[in-house]
Amino acid sequence: MRLLITRPEADASRLMAALAERGHQAMLAPLLRVAFLPLGELDLTGLQAVIATSRNALRALKSQPLLAHVRRLPLFAVGSATAAEGRALGFAVVLTGAGTAAELVTHIVAVADPAAGVLLQLAGDAQARDLKGELEAHGFRITRRVVYRMHAAAALSADTVEELATGSVDGVILMSPRTAATYASLLHRHGLVGAARRLLHLCVSAATAERLAQLGAVPIAVAARPCLQEVLALIDAAATRLPPAG
Repeated sequence: MRLLITRPEADASRLMAALAERGHQAMLAPLLRVAFLPLGELDLTGLQAVIATSRNALRALKSQPLLAHVRRLPLFAVGSATAAEGRALGFAVVLTGAGTAAELVTHIVAVADPAAGVLLQLAGDAQARDLKGELEAHGFRITRRVVYRMHAAAALSADTVEELATGSVDGVILMSPRTAATYASLLHRHGLVGAARRLLHLCVSAATAERLAQLGAVPIAVAARPCLQEVLALIDAAATRLPPAG
């Protein structure tokens, strides 16, 4: 299959390698760009742990003097990829969730004590769930800091437009609701909505698929769980349904 990867460049390498191993061709067309923000002054008194629901939340710490202090605390990571990022930054105690923010809340409630101190949530500017509010409902005290922003692409590259317009792409990989919304908006802008009806849209979650509604009836496949391995499973299944080349 020839697939369009819409992830930010920093997140695309693992996916591109996995696709190459499976014999697929990949074209990179990042639709979001991450901008890291300074953490600013932060009182560490009484902090019991750090929460991260994305790798970018942890990447934002790389150039921060505060990293040397917060990595001494336990880290609650949403899934395995975020956990790996935390370990690479030097967090010694990493508690890995099952892969979704909802499951991470359940995990934190099960193992952490609200009386043990404040939880520091490192977050992006757009959040699918109010993790802070959900944990506060269980008696936790949360300090939330926005440490990165995602900026949507204003246009598709000329190469991407040509690939889509000429039917050279079999599918598009969409790894977040915001990416899907940006993709749908840009297809309208470039007059490519008709082309989208020929593509399989491989979505990491139902929430991501919902953002494609403005394109009308387009082929969509949704991962069984919101993680990279399940998206790769979708691709494997889709590849078996394609007619043989030639």
